[in-house]
Amino acid sequence: MDTQFQALLIEKDASGAQHVALRRMTEDALPEGDVTVRVEWSTLNYKDALAITGRGPIVRRFPMVPGIDFAGTVTQSDDPALSPGDRVVLNGWGVGESHWGGLAGRARVRGDWLVPLPAGLSTRQAMAIGTAGYTAMLCVMALEREGVHPESEPIVVSGASGGVGSIALMLLSRLGYTVEAITGRPREGTYLEALGAAAILPRDAFTNVGKPLERARWAGAVDVAGGRVLANLCAGMMPGGVVTACGLAGGMDFPATVAPFILRGVSLIGIDSVQCPRDRRMTAWNRLAELIDPQRLDLMTRQIALAEVPDTARALLDGTTHGRVIVTMAQDG
Repeated sequence: MDTQFQALLIEKDASGAQHVALRRMTEDALPEGDVTVRVEWSTLNYKDALAITGRGPIVRRFPMVPGIDFAGTVTQSDDPALSPGDRVVLNGWGVGESHWGGLAGRARVRGDWLVPLPAGLSTRQAMAIGTAGYTAMLCVMALEREGVHPESEPIVVSGASGGVGSIALMLLSRLGYTVEAITGRPREGTYLEALGAAAILPRDAFTNVGKPLERARWAGAVDVAGGRVLANLCAGMMPGGVVTACGLAGGMDFPATVAPFILRGVSLIGIDSVQCPRDRRMTAWNRLAELIDPQRLDLMTRQIALAEVPDTARALLDGTTHGRVIVTMAQDG
């Protein structure tokens, strides 16, 4: 008999209403794939919260197990590159959107979606980093690739209290950059300073319509907001500055002008963590294993059980959580 496990399942009824519930399942319910993984840890990301609450059109087919990433141990494999007992991590590839994701005790996926877990990282730490940290690392790598170095002017990070922002702040600080943190939650100042913020900037200063060019303040940026925040960050870049854009928490519009790009040579680089090539993923994860400060990672991490995910998803979208939320699957065999 197949091993039973718990899963968080999003279903839609005949009227189109969405429902989320815990279900007991067996492995024969899993979708197609050549590798089966015993999920040990997953996470709750912004995209997961949108899917679970139905506040965003994330889920492309029903029923769906949400969870855009997971870490665990291979139990069965038809992929010659992976064997039972291998520890692996997965981010993106449409998991939790069009293919069942990580908020379950088991997952079955394509082997080429999986990345071997770097030595020195536990599966718990991998999910404390998660898609948020992996995306943050891709942003840092893009800044480096474009010649933004620690001796450059300060770097600014928007959404600094969230998952991507928190880890971007930690990584940049660890690499020696001077980092300024934008947040809508001034009470989080002590938390952000502990992660390495040299200055705390109020989000309200970036949400109104700004000038085509503002005072040149930063050599680079990591932006998770989009919208007016992104436009204002571009307007405030130093000549040759680089802005990495990886989120749209503040909206999909981009009310900007071409002035920063043609008068200051600013570069705007989009970061796609979902379809990122495997070799770049592996580089990012290996660097994360080297750079992550375990104590700071613990500072920003909160652990919950699978049953707590729906309520926590609502809290995340309401802005009452910070840092990373990881989900344990310890109750499954």
